[in-house]
Formats: sequence, C-alpha cells, structure tokens
Amino acid sequence: MTRSFPSANGTVPFWRTEPQELDNFQSTPNLPEESDIVIIGGGYSAAALVTHIQKQYPNHPSILVLEARQLCSGASGRNGGHIKPDPYFHASDVAAQYGPAAGAEVADFEVANLKAAKEYIEREGVDCDFVLTRAIDVHFSSAQDTRIKERLRGFKAAGVAAAQEVSEVAKDHAEIVSGVKGAQGCISFTAAHLWPYKLIHHMFTKALNHGGLNLQTNTLVNSVSPAPDSQSGWAVQTSRGTVKASKVIMASNSYTSSLLPEYKEQIIPYRGVSCHITTPGPAPLLVNTYALRFKDWDFDYLIPRPDGTIVVGGARSAYFRKKDLWYDNTNDDEVIEETRRYFDGYMQRNFRGWEKSGAEVSEIWTGIMGYSRDKLPRLGPVPDRPGMFIMAGWTGHGMPQIFLAAKGMAEMIVGDVSYRQTGLPRVFEETADRLQNAPNKVLESWYQATQGPRL
Repeated sequence: MTRSFPSANGTVPFWRTEPQELDNFQSTPNLPEESDIVIIGGGYSAAALVTHIQKQYPNHPSILVLEARQLCSGASGRNGGHIKPDPYFHASDVAAQYGPAAGAEVADFEVANLKAAKEYIEREGVDCDFVLTRAIDVHFSSAQDTRIKERLRGFKAAGVAAAQEVSEVAKDHAEIVSGVKGAQGCISFTAAHLWPYKLIHHMFTKALNHGGLNLQTNTLVNSVSPAPDSQSGWAVQTSRGTVKASKVIMASNSYTSSLLPEYKEQIIPYRGVSCHITTPGPAPLLVNTYALRFKDWDFDYLIPRPDGTIVVGGARSAYFRKKDLWYDNTNDDEVIEETRRYFDGYMQRNFRGWEKSGAEVSEIWTGIMGYSRDKLPRLGPVPDRPGMFIMAGWTGHGMPQIFLAAKGMAEMIVGDVSYRQTGLPRVFEETADRLQNAPNKVLESWYQATQGPRL
C-alpha cells in the first residue's frame, strides 16, 4: 500500500500569512516517553477535543498532540472560512438512506454546533474575525431549484427544527436578492465565517496555559502499533522517537490510511483549491456567504471577509473530471493549474456590481480534505483496536460539526461513556459494518460528472 504523509512544502494559504507563535511550538525539547492520551493531528479536531477534555474533566489524563508540520497547517488552515450548517441539503440525503430521524439528527446537530461555537468564541473573546450572517444557496436552473426546495419543504413538513428558519427566494427575485447573475432561485439560512487558523491557535494557547498538554509540531507519526511487552496501550513511532500511549486518537483526517490500512478507500484524500480575492479600491458590498450550486457535484463556496476581500473555494468544473488530480491525492505543495483560469475574473463573472471592481486573485492554495467513503464523519472507537479512537472523515464539512463532535469524543475517551450516550448523530458512529460495506459516494459523484447517473 502506498502511504501518503503531509508534504513538507505545502502551498501557503491566506489564513497562514500571519504566522502565530505556536506555529512551530514544542512544549518540551524531547518527546515524553509516555502519555495517557496521544492525539495525532494538530487541526480543529485536536484543538476542540483538548478544549472539551480540559473543560469537562479538570483532573484529566496527560495529553500529547503530535502534528507533522506547523500547527493548523492541514485542512483546518486551508479551508474557505465557513461555519455553515446544512439544515436541509445533505441531511435530506441522510434521511433518504437512514430514515427521517437520522436526517433530522444531522441537521439539528449542525445548527447546534454553530450556536455552541459562537458562544465559545464570544465568551472567550477570540480574535478570529467571527461574523454571524446568512448563507445564500444559489440554484442555476428551474428544475434544480424546484427539486431542492421540495427537499426543504419535506424537511419542514416533517418538523425538523433546523429547517424551520430556512427561507426560500423565488426565481423572480433570486438574482436581486442574491446578487448572483443567472440565479434561478435561492435559499437562505443562518451561517457564519471566521479566520479558522486564529481560532485554533487561540484554543491551543488557552489549553497550554491550562496545563496538562504537551504540544509537539514538526513531529511526523510514522506508525502506530500495539505496545511491546504490554497487554494494552500503543507505541506511537515518530520522526523524533517513540511514545507509549494508553489511548490514541486519530485526528489526522485525510492521512488516516497511512497509519491505519483499513481506512484505505474509507477516508479518501481529496485535493481541493481555495483563493483570496482583493480589489484595488473599496469593494462592492457583499454581506452574505454563498454556495453557488451549478450542479449537485459542482458547487463553489464563498465568504466576504470583514476587510472587504473575498475567499472562494471550489472550481470543481475545472478539474473534477480528471480524477487523478484530486482523488486519493495528497499533493498540497502545488496548485491545480486548471483552477487559476477558473478563478480569474470570478467576481466580475458571477456577481452583479463587480464588473468594474478590478477584483483579482491575490493568493491561491491547495488543501487536502478527508472525504469519508459514505460522506459521513467517522467518530468513536476504531473497530478491533482497543484504546484507539477516530475523529476524521469530515468530507470538507468539518467546521459546522467538529466543535460539538469533540465534546462527545471527550466523553467517550475520558469519561468512558458509550457512543450512544453522547447524543452524537447515530450515523457518524464508526462501526465494523461501515468499514466493510459503506458505498463509495465520492466515486458516485465522479461517475455522475463524467458519465451521468449510474443505473
């Protein structure tokens, strides 16, 4: 099996243009010989998990966080800056496959996650450019708009709480309300945007000040195996030595299969691109965040920064049909060239009033997402690996799920409660059956794009 580890020279995202003091931080010159809990990965999952462990369990076990590169240098520091729940679209797919209650759980969980993250950021006074606003999902054909709104109405009729505050905009008003050229309809709901890198660094800074945490950046984990001469525990072998751990949490997302071979084709490295757009003068007013849904498989996502600049991600139509460019690809040290042309003139092409703005791309970068095979996160104990847990497979949608997912994970890891006792969505639970039988919905999307729907 080919093993893919984080590139040593990843492209520099806009979010990392102002490096924080923890970027290359190492709590101690050498690794400890052992730790009660070892978390592999230094992104949002690890930050939120440490935060909840410390809050819920003041006398918590020792924690070691290992990050292969700089802190928050993976997908958490390369995303589009959205905290955008999905109160109807993906959740309705979940409902169709697993039942209405499962779809409602996911939708309500994501709305609750946004609220909890907002409360944390405001309570802590986190300097991360957090803005609560409305998201606009734009549709570009009448058939698409009708089909998606039928999903929404079905969720509302079923009494799903998260769907009740979602509003529709009809075709006659869609272009004016959204500001998007060619809009044939749209939907709006509450969402937020922020500077994710700054949030995560704040969380780690507070956790270090609290005590009981050892943070080690620039420490690549090469393997995890049962500890020798022991009936329990794990040996975590790194580029700087080996640590014995009672419990290991895989928060490595797209790189999970490099350490756990059973996750090959289960959590799939998915290469994506985002960019930062600036204007030479004052930018036209834009207050909402966006998803431009050209097709089910082809959509862009966008946030307006408080300084008037724009962050956009997506560009799938430029590269998605060329599977090798993105599927099972962990190369984030160069940009997918096809996306440069796509983002050139993006705001002028898509948004009313931006035609003479002079908007242009100032930074463009690549990130490696971890797409779960069935497009659902993987949470809980890893089957057949006692003392090992997984918190990964966010499928490009981790920002509106991770904060409260970490609360439930903390209860399982430290409180020894069962998955069902945490209240996390049932379909997020990792199971042996999922590892064996989950459909590959990632490839299904690719087939749809290249060959049309499969019969």
